[in-house]
Amino acid sequence: MMTTSRSQQRLFNLAIFIVLCLGIMIAAGPLLYMLTTAFKGASYVQEYPPRFIPDTITLDNFIQAFTSRNFGRALLNSALVAVSTTMIVTTLSALTAYSFARFDFVGKRVMYGGLIIMLMIPGTVLLIPQFILASNLGLLNSLQGLTLVYSAGPLAFNTFLLRGFFENLPRELEESAVIDGASPFTVFWRVMLPLAAPALSTVAVFSFLGAWDEYILALNFLTDESLRTLPIAIANFRGQHSTNWGLVFAGSLTAVIPTVLLFVFFQRYFIQGVTSGAVRG
Repeated sequence: MMTTSRSQQRLFNLAIFIVLCLGIMIAAGPLLYMLTTAFKGASYVQEYPPRFIPDTITLDNFIQAFTSRNFGRALLNSALVAVSTTMIVTTLSALTAYSFARFDFVGKRVMYGGLIIMLMIPGTVLLIPQFILASNLGLLNSLQGLTLVYSAGPLAFNTFLLRGFFENLPRELEESAVIDGASPFTVFWRVMLPLAAPALSTVAVFSFLGAWDEYILALNFLTDESLRTLPIAIANFRGQHSTNWGLVFAGSLTAVIPTVLLFVFFQRYFIQGVTSGAVRG
C-alpha cells in the first residue's frame, strides 16, 4: 500500500515537472527566437524551417539599428522619460500614501474613495481627455509633457499599494522618533521610507516598466522625430512591403535588456513588496 502511494506521488511530481517544462518552453520560446534572430544575417532570418541557433553570428543588425533613424536618440529619450517618471511617481505615491495612512484631515474618505474609483477606469478611456488636456496646457510634442502624463497614470494604484504597507508599520517607531524631537517629515524620511523599501522598489519597477514600454501615448503625443521614444523607433523598422525582422528583433532585444536587469537586481525587493502589499492591503 505504501509502495503504491509513493508511486502515485512520483507520477504526480513527474506530471507537474513536465507541465512546468512545457510552460517554460512556451514562455521562453519567443524570447529565444528573438535572441537568436537578432544575431542572424538578413539571408537567414526567414529561412524555413527556422533554426534557433544560427551557423554564423553577426552584429550587423545591432550596428544598423543604432545607426539608422535616430535609434540611439530614441533609446536616450526612453531612458530619460522612464527614469524621470519613476522618480516622480515613487515620490508622490509615497507622500500621498503616507498621508492617507497616518493623518486625519477633512475629506479624507471622499478623496480616498475617488482614488479607488480611478483604479476602475481603463487607461484607454482616458486617452482622448489626456490628449485634449495636454494640448490645452501646451504639453504636446515634449518629453516633459509625456513624463507628466506617464506620472499621473499609475499614481492611484501605487498609492493604494503603499497605503496598505504604511498602515501596517508599527506606530511605536514614529512615536519614539517624535519624542526624540523629530518633525513629521523627518519621521517620514528617516524612519518610514527605509522600512518601506520593498514596497517602494515594487512601485519603482512598475513605474519604470510602464513608461519604458508605453507606445500609444508616445505615438500620439510626440510628432518630432528627434523626440520619439524606443517603442516607436522599433515600430518604424517595419517596412511598407517587407520587414527586416533581424533589425526589429535587435531593437527589441535592446529594449528588453534594461527591464531584465532591473528585475534581476530588484527581484528580492520586488517579490517581497508585491506579497506584502497583497497581504497587508
